[in-house]
Amino acid sequence: MTRLPDLTDPCAVRTLGRTGLRVSQLGFGCSAIGVLRPGEDEATATAALASAWRSGVRYFDTSPWYGRGLSEHRAGAFLRHVPRADYLLSSKVGRLLSPLPPDATLPADTLPFGARFDYSYDATLRSLEHSLQRLGLSHIDMLILHDLSPRWHGEALDQQFAIAMDGAQRALCELRAQGVVKAIGVGVNDAVVCLRCLDAGDFDFFMLAGRLTLLDHVAALPLLTACAQRGVSVLAAAPFNSGILATGASASARFWYAPAPPEITARTRAIAAVCGAHSVPLGAAAIQFALGHTAVASVVASFENAQQYAQACEWLATPIPPACWHALRDAGLVGWHPGLDP
Repeated sequence: MTRLPDLTDPCAVRTLGRTGLRVSQLGFGCSAIGVLRPGEDEATATAALASAWRSGVRYFDTSPWYGRGLSEHRAGAFLRHVPRADYLLSSKVGRLLSPLPPDATLPADTLPFGARFDYSYDATLRSLEHSLQRLGLSHIDMLILHDLSPRWHGEALDQQFAIAMDGAQRALCELRAQGVVKAIGVGVNDAVVCLRCLDAGDFDFFMLAGRLTLLDHVAALPLLTACAQRGVSVLAAAPFNSGILATGASASARFWYAPAPPEITARTRAIAAVCGAHSVPLGAAAIQFALGHTAVASVVASFENAQQYAQACEWLATPIPPACWHALRDAGLVGWHPGLDP
């Protein structure tokens, strides 16, 4: 079943699967604060995190991969100064970081570390330990198997999948059973991989990035149905498809971290026109879209600064009339919408 979301409170909480954990329906994704940008520093990242905290957000997501450790450093620097029992934190496993040699060409926007995939049992335990050290925290609540997808592994996916199920998944289950972490999940940008993991493993949730959006969601519908039936939650990450659903179809709009192709630009303009006819900002429809399904516990968006976060809260609290969703469906622009069973 689906439902129209009650979004008058951007920081309302929802239950994560069968775990009993309660996550903010707007989660703070820390990928953007893991990028080194001219004119931005730790103070910019701290201000964004502090803005989210003051408004009531209590779920934060990071990863060793974001900024090659920088995201975890910056997130931890803020979270160490707020009560640990008052929030949920997720990070990820699947890559190990190692220092680049002194004569290496250093990356311009990350810390000077290389990253390699390793889904083995031992590497998973090591990755968690390293994350805790970077964060400066005693524990992580939710641990996510990261980027086990064709985008990253191509023809080697089956081999990596077997390693991950025998190694990383086994380690995650043991960590959960021991109480080291409270929930385990998979974070990818491929709904088919999530379905495969749902059958092969014992996961509490899936973080699906960029595939449960106004522009890209049809392939996720079988996953939503299966998760709802099994009591497994979905976290909808990257609701703006890396930019275009927040900025609109401008000349510089980005889709999947690249210039938006003409067909995506045209579709975005069409969606924005329907939303505009109902006095709904495109960003409001984008951030609320996934929350209309019972399987979705949170939308996890990434923010570079406090201003971006404030805008997202405004969009999340914007009332959207059912007629807007119906008009998008009738125009063939969405295959599903809040209030309609897929």
